[in-house]
Amino acid sequence: MKKLLLSGLLAVIFAACLAQKPHTVVFYNLENLFDTINDPDINDDEFLPDSPRRWNTAKYEKKLSNIERVLFDIAKQNKAFPTVIGVSEIENRTVLEDLLAQPDMAKGNYRIVHYDSPDARGVDCAFFYRPDRFEYEGSEAIKFVMPGQPNFRTRDLVTMWGKIDGEPFFFLVSHWPSRLGGKEASAPKRMAAAMQCRHIADSVRAANPAVKVVIMGDLNDDATDESITEGVGAVGKIKNLNEHYNMFNPFIEMLRAGHGTLAYQDEWNLFDNIIVSENLATGSTGELKIKRSDNSKFYGHIFRRPYMLQREGQYKGYPLRTFVGTNFQSGYSDHLPVYINIDK
Repeated sequence: MKKLLLSGLLAVIFAACLAQKPHTVVFYNLENLFDTINDPDINDDEFLPDSPRRWNTAKYEKKLSNIERVLFDIAKQNKAFPTVIGVSEIENRTVLEDLLAQPDMAKGNYRIVHYDSPDARGVDCAFFYRPDRFEYEGSEAIKFVMPGQPNFRTRDLVTMWGKIDGEPFFFLVSHWPSRLGGKEASAPKRMAAAMQCRHIADSVRAANPAVKVVIMGDLNDDATDESITEGVGAVGKIKNLNEHYNMFNPFIEMLRAGHGTLAYQDEWNLFDNIIVSENLATGSTGELKIKRSDNSKFYGHIFRRPYMLQREGQYKGYPLRTFVGTNFQSGYSDHLPVYINIDK
């Protein structure tokens, strides 16, 4: 009888420990995760078997396996599968389903939020979420609007809302317009994306101040650029939050400390950001708030392992991408993933 009681008590304690694990929220630019099938409605010609890149089933499956390895290693590091994963540069829902069918990813029992966007290349943003840790309530794709350019097309802003541990959350994942034509010339497009993200976040919190907002994505600007600091209204230190600057971006301080998620011309950039609302930074509503991990002075995290980096040559130390030109590198992505942890 005593053994049965002890076993029952241990089971309860074990279950409680599992329930108390922090919630990890990840963003990862998957760098052109295309299938091998021609879609006549989009410009996917670069990623077909008869293209100069010879994008075939073997390469596609290697790419899926590589991404699975990264996401599963993030899960192992945090001792639990991430609660929410935002991704960009994916072609369609099929590639998301194929990724979740990989043996290790299948263990996470994820669900998908995805919408086809009007981007000319057909790349979209999407979410994975764990239904046992995130109580999904709804989602919507919001078209990017560029003032004065009604025909400009790019990736949608994908939103999702629900509850984590009973507290309301609103997630937004986006991939802002690129620097095509130069950083300064293209800056107004990213500022427009930033202002749209801020308007959405402000509207959500005006309707319910208890909602905790998480904005993530490849913003094609560094964490310290004006689009993020002024457009979104993000600060790098929690103590600097106020009525106007009401979003906290932990990657601002990481960039200032020399960290980055992608490399170009021997310099690191930090385009991949996860930005949270004041109440998630301070815990002013509810109990959940952003947390530092053990032995880290930062609230944000960039996940990198030696296998994810170029080991030799001109690009030694850069993220090991899928292709350099038409040469298949058997790599992962030209971006490193980022994540935050949320806990009581």
